[in-house]
Amino acid sequence: MTVASLSPEGEASKDGPTENALLGGRVRLLQPARGYRAGMDAALLAAAVAAGPGETVLEAGCGAGAVLTQIAARRPGLGLVGVERDTEAAGLARRNAELNGIGDRMTVVEGDVGAGFKALGLPRADWAVSNPPFFDDEGALRAPSPAKRGAWIADDGLAAWVGFLTDGVKDGGRIVLIHRADRLADLLGLLGVKCGSFGVRPVQPFADQPAKRVLVQAIRGGRAPLRLLPALVLHDRSGTKHTMQAEAILTGAADLGF
Repeated sequence: MTVASLSPEGEASKDGPTENALLGGRVRLLQPARGYRAGMDAALLAAAVAAGPGETVLEAGCGAGAVLTQIAARRPGLGLVGVERDTEAAGLARRNAELNGIGDRMTVVEGDVGAGFKALGLPRADWAVSNPPFFDDEGALRAPSPAKRGAWIADDGLAAWVGFLTDGVKDGGRIVLIHRADRLADLLGLLGVKCGSFGVRPVQPFADQPAKRVLVQAIRGGRAPLRLLPALVLHDRSGTKHTMQAEAILTGAADLGF
């Protein structure tokens, strides 16, 4: 396969995967030239995981490994487990683990979230994270291309993804998701069956516009009150690409904690 070396905004080549630089060049990521390509949501999810040395992070639907490789660059000494049903994407995730020098502590398992966590026979993790597909109903949007369908459509619904994460984390462990802001009530309701101590951080395109994304953290067995945190504003009207806070997070100079 041909691999092209690109900037963070690099254009996809027509042949084979392309290589992108993330976190200000600290992470190299091979991605499919066509189909779903990781972007800002993956970077924000990785920035919201405050795992400590020796802990394990499980990702449901890891794709090519954009989230896990960025978590590894931010948080040395972690164990990383990705679950991915697409064989090609899982293969790229393994290649990206080696490319970034974390092949000895990142495992990629081929499995379907819809089958449940217990079907994989894996130990429960300290952290479970995901950027689930945003839609449950293909009739609700223009049909995505076949190469992007798996990343856009949750065949088994959002409940299957939340159930997978909840079962995959230890008691007292933390779950972190990024999703559409209009699904916040659904997320809290599904997580609330076994989790609590919620932290919610809205993500707004501009300060004067409603949030389009939310980052949600929950603790399995947690009982503390919900905390609504200050929003992350991605852009301002100055003409710069990102606000100073967003730029610091995307380049790895700052975290996005709860």
